[in-house]
Amino acid sequence: MTRIEREKQTVRKMIELYCRHHLKERTMPEEYQHLAEFACHRLDHCKYGEQKTACKDCPTHCYAPKEREQIREIMRRVGPRMILYSPKDAIIHIWEKYKK
Repeated sequence: MTRIEREKQTVRKMIELYCRHHLKERTMPEEYQHLAEFACHRLDHCKYGEQKTACKDCPTHCYAPKEREQIREIMRRVGPRMILYSPKDAIIHIWEKYKK
């Protein structure tokens, strides 16, 4: 699996976890489905490709302000809990962040 594919999978998991645990929704509301699609679209068209950094460390911010604030909120709430819900994804993220 490529880095972009893995990141798309991870961002979808994070949005789903946010909806389930923070919003107490069994399914993703339409607004969050749009956010997941938006994030995947941005990843597909990232100009850095497989050499990209974490989006928060990227010199080119490609998210629209509304979506950027939404994804920040999700990352803030779900990010620390990913080690419990998806340990493999969390370890890979930490590894890639600090291997450089």
